[in-house]
Amino acid sequence: MSIAVIYGGTRENGNTEILTEHAIKGFQVERIYLKDFNILPIEDLRHDQEGFKEVHDNYNSIIKRLLTHDTIIFSTPIYWFGMTGQMKNFIDRWSQTFRDSKFPNFKNQMSSKSAFLIAVGGDNPQIKGLPLIQQFQYIFDFAGISFEGYVLGEGNKPGEILNDKKALHFANKLLND
Repeated sequence: MSIAVIYGGTRENGNTEILTEHAIKGFQVERIYLKDFNILPIEDLRHDQEGFKEVHDNYNSIIKRLLTHDTIIFSTPIYWFGMTGQMKNFIDRWSQTFRDSKFPNFKNQMSSKSAFLIAVGGDNPQIKGLPLIQQFQYIFDFAGISFEGYVLGEGNKPGEILNDKKALHFANKLLND
């Protein structure tokens, strides 16, 4: 199993990263921190006669790295009941990649992948994080990605996730089941 982790948080060693590191302990993974890259927002030109235009940022380099793995873990804090802006921006750009001649088999390649989601929030995430889980399910369904599981953890201040023993337990089992 070849694993990539897409980190959507901006806090170094934040709660979501801590929980994700518990899940991947003992596995060799490629870590991709979206905060370290310039990813411009999508300009929706799907219906424009000329289609999407070339964008000069770091997005394509991340996609190339992602495509080399068969398992992807999406790791995001819960911000305003959803994923972080960095994660949303990254996924929004998939609309362009589905039509990009540089990635002619993107949807087919993505449909061969398995995905997991790890998310942490500070305000009852086991309930308020459920729309995020559903959003990722729809994203994965559209791309043909197999959604294998998720962990929702509770933590707000740095390190508080370590108090959520249930989330730590499920994180430790996520890739081992």
